[in-house]
Amino acid sequence: MASRALVSAGWLSGALKAKRAPALRVLDSTWYSPGRKDARKEFAERHIPGASFFDLEHCKDQQSPYEMMLPSESQFAQYAGELGISNESHVVVYDSDSNGMLYAPRLWWMFRVFGHDKVSLLDGGLVNWIKRGLPVTSEETRVKPETFRVTLNRSLLKRFEDVQENISSKRFQLVDTRSEGRFKGPEPKPGEDIEPGHIPGSLNLPFSNFLKDGYEKPAHEIRHLVESRGIDLTRPLTATCRRGVTACHLALATFLLGKEDTAVYDGSWAEWFYRAKPEHKVHEKRNRA
Repeated sequence: MASRALVSAGWLSGALKAKRAPALRVLDSTWYSPGRKDARKEFAERHIPGASFFDLEHCKDQQSPYEMMLPSESQFAQYAGELGISNESHVVVYDSDSNGMLYAPRLWWMFRVFGHDKVSLLDGGLVNWIKRGLPVTSEETRVKPETFRVTLNRSLLKRFEDVQENISSKRFQLVDTRSEGRFKGPEPKPGEDIEPGHIPGSLNLPFSNFLKDGYEKPAHEIRHLVESRGIDLTRPLTATCRRGVTACHLALATFLLGKEDTAVYDGSWAEWFYRAKPEHKVHEKRNRA
């Protein structure tokens, strides 16, 4: 079971009742943009029994000017270990977003990038856990720190230089999981200093297409979506988005189809917008009345 990408609420509920910890570690990865709601406070008030809070805002590259770049290997190893995670742990990740899953796939991907494949996502997230009448608590989870060793899986990660080189070499397919409006333009998102647009040669498949009522769609529906956009699952594939978060939904979706090597461009559009040449930023012109 530890190698499955998705676990059901029924399975997790049963595993918690059977007290499979410390082998089982549950993590809440809810995140909000700084200045918005307080994810840690929400977690303290209501979470799945036995869960710990994984702070994506804390466990990232704090020196980067971009929003959510991967932390160093040593930082991730220390942070995971402090949450009672060892290399033997089966990690189950969820978040409390109304979509069912928003940030949890990012943490699922992070564990895999850092060499830990015993990681699953709670299908449906906290919103559907609660809808099913399953218990939540405000009780603090106490864990014993463990040693967590990291081995970077470089094949799952793309940097700016990789994507830049790919414009001419076309070594891999690049798929952007933002909405069509953010991908094409021309309208910017209110309050954002980053204009919409996309990387030359990239395809668009919004991450929301993979979800229905907060749950991941069945594999046959995902396959149809992927193939309808002209994506070839036999060829190398990299996902991108706004900040390297919803791109992980494509990594998850293709994993469920048996393609376990979809990479993610960590910096995504947030980095590309500031670093790429003007001719490498494609967008539609805004209509002027």
